[in-house]
This record gives sequence, structure tokens and C-alpha cells, in this order.
Amino acid sequence: MHLCLVLLALMSLFTVQSCRDEEHPSMSGNRLIPFETEEKTSDQYVLFCSLGHDKSKCPGCIIFNGQPIHVDCQGAGNVCNKAALVSLTNIGNSLYATTLDTIGFTNLDYLNMPSRSFSLETEPGVYTYLNIPAQLVYRDTATLQFTFAGLSFTNRPLY
Repeated sequence: MHLCLVLLALMSLFTVQSCRDEEHPSMSGNRLIPFETEEKTSDQYVLFCSLGHDKSKCPGCIIFNGQPIHVDCQGAGNVCNKAALVSLTNIGNSLYATTLDTIGFTNLDYLNMPSRSFSLETEPGVYTYLNIPAQLVYRDTATLQFTFAGLSFTNRPLY
């Protein structure tokens, strides 16, 4: 319940800030904010993301049962504002993000994630970027979570 309240509060903050017309990286629609825990270091973040496009301009962005279909609030574009709590994990030389909530991005079993770079303020006025390449991800059938692969941190946004 506590997690739901935190995400709801953060989503309302995101909605207000996403309407501002500012160039500052911390005000962009795609941000990564550390999630405070009792531990001094945490691998948990709230990922704010703008995605999706108008159905009238989409001939179909996902193949479903052999047919291209449009899915609201998924894929390229910035029509919808979403937020999800994620955990970042290094496995070997690869970086992954796994959602810790099950409905932050969608209640569907798949997510058409567009390429996105998320600003993270590491020090006052200093930013690094988490880059997630475009990918169609499916829920884990046991945990109901999404896992994004191929992530990287850079000093400039890649997408």
C-alpha cells in the first residue's frame, strides 16, 4: 500500500512537471529518480516516461495474431505519461531494469517500449543518462514484472 501511495504522489508530480515548457534535463518527460529506502545505497529508482502516439497516425505498431495493431500508451511518441518503480541490476557486463510494480506502465502482458534516455541528477546540476533501447517486453509469468535489457549509462542522452 505504501508503494502505491508513493507512486501515485510521484505520478501527480510528473504530470504537473511534464506540462512545463522548460529545457532543463530534470524537467524533461523522461527522468530517473532514486527511490529512498532504509539502506544507504539502493538500486531502486522511479522511472518517469512519456510514450505512445495517436491511433489515427498508426497503421499498427505491434503484431498480434499475425495482424498489426495499435496499442494506446505504448511505442514511439509522448502522448502518455507513465511511472514505474524499477530495480537496476548488473549481470556480467549487462545492465537490466526490472519493474517492481505490476501496473506502472500497463496492465497488459506486453509493453512496446520505445528508445528512451532518462536523466538522473547525480550531483546538483550534473546529469547522467540511463538509456533503454526500443524493445517489446513481456511480463514474467510468475512475478508479473517487465525486464528491460541492453541498458547503458552515458554522460549524454543516446535517444
